[in-house]
Amino acid sequence: MSTLNAIVNHQIRLAARPVGLPTRDGWSFTEEALTEPLDGGVIVKTLSLSLDPAMRGWMNEGKSYIPPVGIGEVMRAGGVGKIIASKNPAFAVGDYVSGGLGVQEYLQVPVDQIKRSGLVKIDLSIGTVNQWLNVLGMPGMTGYFGLMDVGQPKAGETVVVSGAAGAVGQTVGQMAKIKGCRVVGIAGGKAKCDWVVNELGFDACIDYKASPSSVKEGLKEHCPKGVDVYFDNVGGEILDTVLTRINMKARIIICGAISQYNNTTAVQGPKNYLSLLVNRARMEGIVVFDYAARYHLAVAEMAGYLKDGRMKSKEDVVVGLNTFPETLINLFNGSNFGKLVLQVAKD
Repeated sequence: MSTLNAIVNHQIRLAARPVGLPTRDGWSFTEEALTEPLDGGVIVKTLSLSLDPAMRGWMNEGKSYIPPVGIGEVMRAGGVGKIIASKNPAFAVGDYVSGGLGVQEYLQVPVDQIKRSGLVKIDLSIGTVNQWLNVLGMPGMTGYFGLMDVGQPKAGETVVVSGAAGAVGQTVGQMAKIKGCRVVGIAGGKAKCDWVVNELGFDACIDYKASPSSVKEGLKEHCPKGVDVYFDNVGGEILDTVLTRINMKARIIICGAISQYNNTTAVQGPKNYLSLLVNRARMEGIVVFDYAARYHLAVAEMAGYLKDGRMKSKEDVVVGLNTFPETLINLFNGSNFGKLVLQVAKD
């Protein structure tokens, strides 16, 4: 009898569609025995999972860029793991991989699901497990292609990024600096603001929690020439305020609106959108999956920056699969500092 059959896979499944913040009773905790992989299939042991604000949207019913997680399905999550069994020549036991592993300890991937789960080998010599979930992973790809393709920054322009200390924000700000821009972050709390300025090299950072008018005053002070590119991770009032400061032909990248994700009322739309008309500005959404064919190019470029010290990464690691429901909520109250990672197992 195979040793695989003795392994119990603990899983977390979506039990109910949340209204407002997701709570522990909206999840079911299940167990499943592993079986040998079929021809062409592999089994991945989950090491760490990426917890992302997008997960909240995946839990809602309705049309989106990706189908919602079904009730009773293992919660969708990207992660990094290790191949522990393989009947596929492309993957050897011991290979490290990233892909859609789900919130579970192991993933059985039949041959017809390998491409769909986005399973690819990763090289731990160019980045740690955590960096492969951050700068070299989905948040880094989101920041890179959102800024470079949609934002198209030019040297000397002013780039503002909200959620500056988060996973996407830290990539956006550092890439903009490397490309010769003035970079102003918006983040919650003095510690986060100090970190993006002192460690990541942002030119300034506005603490939106300091006072009700801090964003308005901070933009006036730190963006005297206006805003050319705004990378928006938060939506809501901060987006409204930035719209009052944009320049002619400004580009606004809509990556997310974390201030609105757990609303039980209608999403707050931009009040100042006529500023787009007056300034002939452009507001465009970014969905990272559109760029999958080019991820390797961004990984190669940013791995070089990590190596030569031009980029840094910060992860906030929480240990234990069972902590998932509470850890996910950290994203929405802003208590995470850096990319939020759930460590499921040690290598």
